[in-house]
Amino acid sequence: MKEWVKAILILPFNVLVSIPFCILYFSNFKYIAPAILQIIFGFILLLCGLFLAIWTMVLFHKIGKGTLAPWAATKHLVVDGPFKYSRNPMITGILFILIAEALILNDINIFYWACVFFLINCIYFKLFEEKQLVNNFGDEYIEYRKKVPMWFPRIIRKR
Repeated sequence: MKEWVKAILILPFNVLVSIPFCILYFSNFKYIAPAILQIIFGFILLLCGLFLAIWTMVLFHKIGKGTLAPWAATKHLVVDGPFKYSRNPMITGILFILIAEALILNDINIFYWACVFFLINCIYFKLFEEKQLVNNFGDEYIEYRKKVPMWFPRIIRKR
């Protein structure tokens, strides 16, 4: 349990709380209320993102017997739940939350941070994580990678 809490505090907490706080602080943020539809859409994205992020972290813990962190990675490949449709639903959930923060706080700089975060993850997954997953899970991961898209889910899964 200690590794799980450590992983959450170091990774999603910093991405979702510490870095946006620094962005707001150093950009001399002044809150200007957005349109009500922007707030509503932001809260919908926030709830969807929280649901997706929590669901995937629980699956990593229960099925994968590990955490979201590379230093305490899962021991089993997780292909259930949202992982049936996208290889990175946890990051999608985190992106939803970041975009929700940008919408609710009406701050373009947090949106830019969401874009940078997405780009960093695209590069990281292609250069490092996918190779590590092939090393850890071999043909099981290679087959999974062929059937499931990296980011944008297919409505109908390949068999």
